[in-house]
Amino acid sequence: MNSRSSSSAVSAAKLKQMLHDGGEIAVLDVREEGVFARRHLLLAASTPLSRLELRVPLLVPRRSTRIVLCDGCEGLVERAAKVLLDNGYTNVMTLDGGVDAWAAAGYEVYSGINVPSKAFGEFVEHHENTPRMPAQEIKAKLDAGEPVVILDSRPLVEYTKMSIPGGVDCPGAELVYRVHDLIPSPDALVVVNCAGRTRSIIGAQSLINAGIPNRVVALKDGTMGWHLAGFDLAHQQTTCAPLPSQRGIAAAKEAAARVAKRFGVRCIDVDQVAQFAREMDRRTLYLFDVRSPEEYAAGHLHSTVNAPGGQLVQTTDAFAATRNARMVLIDDHGVRATMTASWLIQMGWQDVYVVRDALASGPLYKGADPLEVLGIDKTKPAFISATQLDKEIAAGNAVVLDFETSLRYRDAHIPGAWLGIRANLAANLAAMPRAKMLVLTSGDGIIAQLAARDAARLGAMPVKVLKGGTQAWRDAGLPLESGMTHLADDTEDVWYRPYDRTAKVEEAMKDYLTWEVNLVEQIARDDDAAFKSFARV
Repeated sequence: MNSRSSSSAVSAAKLKQMLHDGGEIAVLDVREEGVFARRHLLLAASTPLSRLELRVPLLVPRRSTRIVLCDGCEGLVERAAKVLLDNGYTNVMTLDGGVDAWAAAGYEVYSGINVPSKAFGEFVEHHENTPRMPAQEIKAKLDAGEPVVILDSRPLVEYTKMSIPGGVDCPGAELVYRVHDLIPSPDALVVVNCAGRTRSIIGAQSLINAGIPNRVVALKDGTMGWHLAGFDLAHQQTTCAPLPSQRGIAAAKEAAARVAKRFGVRCIDVDQVAQFAREMDRRTLYLFDVRSPEEYAAGHLHSTVNAPGGQLVQTTDAFAATRNARMVLIDDHGVRATMTASWLIQMGWQDVYVVRDALASGPLYKGADPLEVLGIDKTKPAFISATQLDKEIAAGNAVVLDFETSLRYRDAHIPGAWLGIRANLAANLAAMPRAKMLVLTSGDGIIAQLAARDAARLGAMPVKVLKGGTQAWRDAGLPLESGMTHLADDTEDVWYRPYDRTAKVEEAMKDYLTWEVNLVEQIARDDDAAFKSFARV
């Protein structure tokens, strides 16, 4: 069989064997995220066919990596395999019988998203006995005027949406780096929270592992637990932990050194990184800059991907799908990279390295590196500007199909635009009204551009792509509408978090928290989980 033009099928038993043979392998589930979240393999990365060309270059950068595609036998893997083979991937396989076959073989299947990271958080709490405190007890301490420092370990966008009153945003790997300037006294209680459990646990345990002298606890069940306890949440807050002082940096470096010693974090120099890069045809290399997005944008090394440390641990499968790959972490003072590395090592990633003085090794680039999109250079769509589209809509000449996620569509979309899922394009077009022109859009226009050729082939209407996507429409100051106004497809394209829902929110929160807690028992039955515990020092 010619691997450059066709893929082969592997059984569930064969895939299980491949996952444990020590070689590099990436398992990609090509169903929409909402469908994936119902039932999937532990080590499968959610890589919807609709967004495959955008996601795979990041998740699987080496073209000869063993890739196994899986679905629910909807015929998606065959389409995905063709895309990958047409774009230079040479070792593409499919899971025979899909997720059902995996379950029928007696192997574990999971619900939810980012499950390896979520399960790992529960593993850490179980093995480290990470201290936690319920919302009622913390509220009582605050009301009594006791010294309490609340650190929210989520990215700013999540913190802004809802937070504990008085909390300060200090995401993930930033905690050990910035905490020393945030504690007013040795007797202050330090509380780490997130929306639910994982980042609260990992954040609190990070401070404990680093030897912070204060008492540290995780807020039990995070902002969800606070809400379920009947307490008000703050909204639209922007209080962020400042960059550390020189004293804070010195203390953070000392703390990181203790962590590196306990967990065996390995440091390398830029020459070793260059050697790894020369070996990319044989071993996958992930180069992650774990600083904040703002610091990365201000100046970063070429070919590095911004993966803020806390989110890299929280959503590892969204950044790296190739098991047994090399992972190199970069920051400025080594603190954030070391803390992140310590967690990745405990998660079972074996070849994790921190680079000494990385940012001093070469020229720094501002902004973001160009996004690699498979096959984008082969597309030749007809574009239409936002202002021209506005005129065509007003004249009744154009109908718009939007490939943005349903959550973002719900928040804001072009008035009258239909929500679709690219993988279901034919069915979407059949559900829509006809017009003189079909205009495709997406957030930045990339997905729309990729879909244009298929839309033209289906021949429903003449096809154009909104240049710059819906963002260009927004930048032009044109009106937007919200709500699920025109659906050409269902809304299973993404997994809805409890606080993304519009009904039965509290019930969804309780179900979610129960699901997280139960993960520790499920992974105990699954030999695909390679989590490690280390002796306390």
